[in-house]
Amino acid sequence: MSWKAKIVTMRPMPESPKPLVPGAHEHPSLALVDSVEGGAPGRSSDALSTPEGATAWLAEHDLIAPEAVLYEHCQRRLVGLREDLRDLFTAHVTGDCPSPEALDAVNRALTSAPGALLLRFDPTVRFSRSVDHPATQVVEHAMAVIAEDAASLLTGSEEPSLAACEAPSCQWFFLRTHARRQWCSTRCGDRVRAARAYARKRAQRSGPVR
Repeated sequence: MSWKAKIVTMRPMPESPKPLVPGAHEHPSLALVDSVEGGAPGRSSDALSTPEGATAWLAEHDLIAPEAVLYEHCQRRLVGLREDLRDLFTAHVTGDCPSPEALDAVNRALTSAPGALLLRFDPTVRFSRSVDHPATQVVEHAMAVIAEDAASLLTGSEEPSLAACEAPSCQWFFLRTHARRQWCSTRCGDRVRAARAYARKRAQRSGPVR
């Protein structure tokens, strides 16, 4: 009986998503900037890639009512705000100047929200206050809340803690929990340490032959 060797190709296990970074739970602006994750081709992820995804993200962060619906132009505005905030956060970390366009865009977001929350009554929940406007104004309200949070973060007591993750493949920002913290998550730290260990072993193997 002849036997043929069977070659089994092992597929890499998918990585679990990174947990919320320090500060993202308290600061929607930080969570928004970190809502896209870079990676190798085909492995990047963007929570705002579709109107449905943007709606789910805003609802998850209590920025819109669960029944609200966002359209494509609203999603594009939210993605634009994310890029403008990334510009400001990057300028803060690097010490460079932010682009005037990004600063203007965030200021427009700050002032574009409806001026008042209307009083509502429902027999079940009794009195409440909420916006009840077209989708464009709903997203403007959410963007104003995010922009206000970003302005407070960049000028408040937590400003010195805002940092960019130092892992080469990461684009996320976070609030340092201690002065020497370099990475936004344990996963990024483990990646960097593993890469350094592999580089050392490779250098040792390829050392000069005596």
